[in-house]
Amino acid sequence: EDQFYSAGKTAQGIEYKNWKIQLQICYDLRFPEVVRNEIQPNGNPTYDVILYIANWPEKRALHWKTLLTARAIENQCYVVGVNRVGIDGKSLNYSGDSTVVDALGNSIVTFNTGEESYKTTELNKEELNNTRAQLAFLKDRSC
Repeated sequence: EDQFYSAGKTAQGIEYKNWKIQLQICYDLRFPEVVRNEIQPNGNPTYDVILYIANWPEKRALHWKTLLTARAIENQCYVVGVNRVGIDGKSLNYSGDSTVVDALGNSIVTFNTGEESYKTTELNKEELNNTRAQLAFLKDRSC
């Protein structure tokens, strides 16, 4: 990948249907500082959801699942991790393990079949805001 892509200079996000979504690719998951959620001057967090699109091989599935959960808890947001399945040209197996994790670290949607499939779920903004109110540590971040 480093032969074809270069590091970005700024975080990329979108707003969709009143949800602020932070966009990330697979390797970004290793760097928590890239997605550090903060309270803005208007009193709201920078984003509500992190979306990771990835190619994490099965041999690192534990890292994938653990880091997705950690990003959700530490940033008080939903995390959506979409990972590929199948075998690539280097014979690496990809088991998928796509998931949606809530701000408390609970998996609310999980795929672990290793086959192409899809599921839908609804993210609950009120539940997210309640979690943020009960555990209001984002406002205490100083850097």
